[in-house]
Amino acid sequence: MGKLLKVVAVSGGLKRPSRTLVVVERLLAKLGEALPIDTHVIELSEIAPRLASAVHRAQAPADVEAQLGAIESADLLVVASPVYRASYTGLFKHLFDLVHHEALFDLPVLLAATGGSDRHALVIDHQLRPLFSFFQARTLPIGVYASEADFNNYAISNPALEERIALAVTRALPWLHSGRVPSPSTQAATLAA
Repeated sequence: MGKLLKVVAVSGGLKRPSRTLVVVERLLAKLGEALPIDTHVIELSEIAPRLASAVHRAQAPADVEAQLGAIESADLLVVASPVYRASYTGLFKHLFDLVHHEALFDLPVLLAATGGSDRHALVIDHQLRPLFSFFQARTLPIGVYASEADFNNYAISNPALEERIALAVTRALPWLHSGRVPSPSTQAATLAA
């Protein structure tokens, strides 16, 4: 049996129940059907008050620091945010403001977002991709956007959304088998040793 792929998922929803969390859980389920994975889910709604109190990483409470460490040690990130004012949530951005700027180098990242209507679908390419490009992460080819119309209450009801999720995972698989390139700081440390 091969090594488990450590998948860390960040659900940027600020309440429960959450359509964003439903999309994250479905992506993880599809990944689990295709690969042996070990999953860790970070729900922003659970850490929001303590995260908001940390202006700098040194001020992060132990549970928030543990979540940051999980993000930085992942083999794959699955990140999803609801759309607020045409972008991801402020606390979602704040979480990634605390992540070390070299920690996600070449890390595969599967992007997802949820919104009230299809008019917010470009948030993946106009907001999320640039954020993870800053980290020099590898955003995977297909992101998943879901609108309110794709759900019945908090259950996926649109087969087209299920197809998008399956396609995103299928298109991600070749990237996940290629392995992660060490960050510049790790490469420098290895060369100096």
